[in-house]
Amino acid sequence: MVTDRTGPPPSRADRTGPPYRLVILDFDGTLADTFPWFSRVLPGVADRYGFRRPAAHEVETLRTLEARAVLRHLGVPAWKLPLIARHMRRLAARDAGDLSLFPGMPGLLADLRAGGVALVLVSSNREDVVRRVLGPESAGLIDRYACGAALFGKARRFRAILRASGVSPTDVLCLGDELRDHAAATQAGLAFGAVTWGYTRAEALASAGPAHLFATPEAVAAALLPGAG
Repeated sequence: MVTDRTGPPPSRADRTGPPYRLVILDFDGTLADTFPWFSRVLPGVADRYGFRRPAAHEVETLRTLEARAVLRHLGVPAWKLPLIARHMRRLAARDAGDLSLFPGMPGLLADLRAGGVALVLVSSNREDVVRRVLGPESAGLIDRYACGAALFGKARRFRAILRASGVSPTDVLCLGDELRDHAAATQAGLAFGAVTWGYTRAEALASAGPAHLFATPEAVAAALLPGAG
């Protein structure tokens, strides 16, 4: 299955190899299936920090919203975000043994590296947690980790990675599952590939107009690796 494009990704007309030399990966909801865990721990976090628990019937609607809209809906004060993020990282470290990658992810990472694509991982999660969930083999395929990013701090991380890599912005794809990931990629001047198996619903991601909309890991490989699929 190939990618469904909802907007033209920036790329060089003369490219004969992979359409992107560097892929910047999100972790939660993109590589790792952490939404069930998030849903399980969220009520306790809400009670601890004094914001509203989402009702069961609200969850799917919230999955169509941008992160700031979700925070407003739940009544989360902005000043509490660093405290909440720190607490969530501790919970993820506690429960890392219960978290797992989506099916097909180890193979996708291996195929991208074998195909000449460099991989960088940017996450709000802790690097030790990310590495533990990836496992040593998959973790070793990542060229660089930029973990502990603020909830709305990914654009700055993307720009720093771009400067350090020396890669043209047209040769970079950001892969993520949330509207805030798309916004960060846009702010950094990079193409965004939305995956539909994570936190945000497919129709909301499609409406944002990403360069690619991927329904499966196999679709990522088919789009990014010439001759794949």
